[in-house]
Amino acid sequence: MPVNDAVPAPSETPPSEYRECVGICLINAEGQIFVARRLDLGSNEAPPDAPPKPWQMPQGGIDPGETPETAARRELLEETGIARATIMGASRYWYSYDLPAEIAARKWRGRYRGQTQKWYAMRFDGTDSDVDLNTAHPEFDEWKWVDPADVVDCVIAFKRDVYRQILAEFDDIIANVAAASEGR
Repeated sequence: MPVNDAVPAPSETPPSEYRECVGICLINAEGQIFVARRLDLGSNEAPPDAPPKPWQMPQGGIDPGETPETAARRELLEETGIARATIMGASRYWYSYDLPAEIAARKWRGRYRGQTQKWYAMRFDGTDSDVDLNTAHPEFDEWKWVDPADVVDCVIAFKRDVYRQILAEFDDIIANVAAASEGR
């Protein structure tokens, strides 16, 4: 499934041909990242190189009139049931990726070619029992904490470049969350 080669470089403003979204890099006390397994990307939608039911960090669209920060908090709660998290930083740029053309056509009927995301690094302030994937509109069927070095390998191919950039940008925040937890 071809993806456009001309994905825009990170930008300070969201490019208009991409759906505006947020992404959440949720970090636990051990410096691990929360990922969850998608319910809706089965074998009929995923590109051939995708792992079955790929994993991802929480993400979602920004509602009209909503700020990206408010959207990030809402999406985290809606997708994972997690309310106890502190924003530690926001990405400097909007990061974009193309969806495979046939998925974009089916999902948005040509309105967007992919998604552009403002990312938030959040410290998880709860316990694992706070995670509840049985939400009103479930998007995930399983979740886990993974080391930052392993995140990119478990996600669908067309998101990998964005994930690499986000993890690099948030590297110091991830290390600081883990270091602060060790000092408790």
